[in-house]
Amino acid sequence: MRIKAVLFDMDGVLIDTEKYLTRFWRQAAEEAGLLLTEEDSYQFRSFASRYAAPWFAKTYGEQYDYWAIRERRKELMSEHLRANGIEKKGGVDEVLCGLREAGYQTAVVTATDEERTRSYLSEIGILDLFDDIVCATMVERGKPFPDVYEYACRKIGRKPEECAAVEDSPNGVRAASGAGCCVIMVPDLTQPDEELFSLIDRKADTLCDIPQIILEWNKEEE
Repeated sequence: MRIKAVLFDMDGVLIDTEKYLTRFWRQAAEEAGLLLTEEDSYQFRSFASRYAAPWFAKTYGEQYDYWAIRERRKELMSEHLRANGIEKKGGVDEVLCGLREAGYQTAVVTATDEERTRSYLSEIGILDLFDDIVCATMVERGKPFPDVYEYACRKIGRKPEECAAVEDSPNGVRAASGAGCCVIMVPDLTQPDEELFSLIDRKADTLCDIPQIILEWNKEEE
């Protein structure tokens, strides 16, 4: 089946914020007396808080308040972004404009809440390049569960197999794959392991590879 829509994760795919999320998770945790390695902090990428909280308590102990650490992380990150602005990933404008000109629907599918999502995308001038914004707060279960991608497909009127999902993190890949989308992983902080390679359809080196990958897929369907 031909690809007719491209669904983009936001953090780590469209904007270069994952490096700050992981940095400030470590700082907030350290302030609370918990030392996290850089690899530890990667676990929080696209991890819905409702499910991250019990995982956090089981992994690090109930003496550490996940919710308080999370709020402190959000404060630190907000302060940084206010002072320094939001960095776009390379090629974002060209890729989005090219896809829309070619007739593809585009949407953002993110674990970030809608207010911050719209604020971030407006700040870097790409909000109007999407047909829809879909956030994990709009569904029962966030990433790594498939709900947010299933909802996004319904919202734009496409079957999952007609949608290419562009993700950078393990939890995002699991969500998109679970929904039945064609998954393209553009690694940000970490490369795919054996499990992720079994879930993704293609790995792209950069966002700029996305249009060609989709073109090749659709040619195969002709």
